[in-house]
Amino acid sequence: MIKMVVTDIDGTIYSPESGISEGVKQCISNLYQNNIPVVIATGRTYGSARIIAEKLGLKCPLICYQGGLVNSFDGEILDAKYLNPDIAREIIKDFRTRKIHLNVYVDDKLYVEDDNKYIKDYIGDKGIDYYKVNSFDELDFSKLNKLLAIKYDSKFIDDLIEELRKKYPEIYVVKSFDYFCEIANKEATKGNAIKFLAEKYAIKCEEIMAIGDQNNDIEMIKTAGVGIAMGNGTEEIKKAADYITDTIDNDGFVKAVEKFVWEKNNV
Repeated sequence: MIKMVVTDIDGTIYSPESGISEGVKQCISNLYQNNIPVVIATGRTYGSARIIAEKLGLKCPLICYQGGLVNSFDGEILDAKYLNPDIAREIIKDFRTRKIHLNVYVDDKLYVEDDNKYIKDYIGDKGIDYYKVNSFDELDFSKLNKLLAIKYDSKFIDDLIEELRKKYPEIYVVKSFDYFCEIANKEATKGNAIKFLAEKYAIKCEEIMAIGDQNNDIEMIKTAGVGIAMGNGTEEIKKAADYITDTIDNDGFVKAVEKFVWEKNNV
């Protein structure tokens, strides 16, 4: 029996072109009416994740920064795993020399050194603010959520991830979109966040269904009892999934819930 559903946002239930479908909204409402909580798990900030939760009428915990921060809906920090400041400063120095754009997230705030196309494209309709600083060296890194490198070259991102994993095995490095390289605490994964919430709410991991579309969702779907890949997902997540549902444009989330929640729970 499925007692909790954990879902990624972008590419899973939300599209920048069409937003959140009425089918997804109704599906999530039905889950709540049947006392099955829906948890959002995203690389986004808490503020951005909460906007999506509000649109869905959720009061759920929010897994942010790939699992680096778990908040209650009202903002209470339930769990936090911060990135090592020394490693971060070393990476920042290197990326600055190589002119790789970086978003730096400290205490749930987004900072950049360059107010350029990368950051403007990234913000889009996420509904979050960002702050330009002369240098990241000015910032207190005691609550460093993550670094996000952006480069409009998928092959470059793949190579960068491989390079960082070899050089810094003690951190978590993952591709979250074709052009995004996420750098965080080794334990800051959506999979670990699911384990944390399962223990907190006395739910077994095998009683959780998780669904996503990108490589940063792989640990999450492998941790859950039922791991679903979206039809529009990467080849890597599809290989790791228990089941591949339809695409976001065809309400793949809804179809997965129908198959693995309503049918299995006999609702």
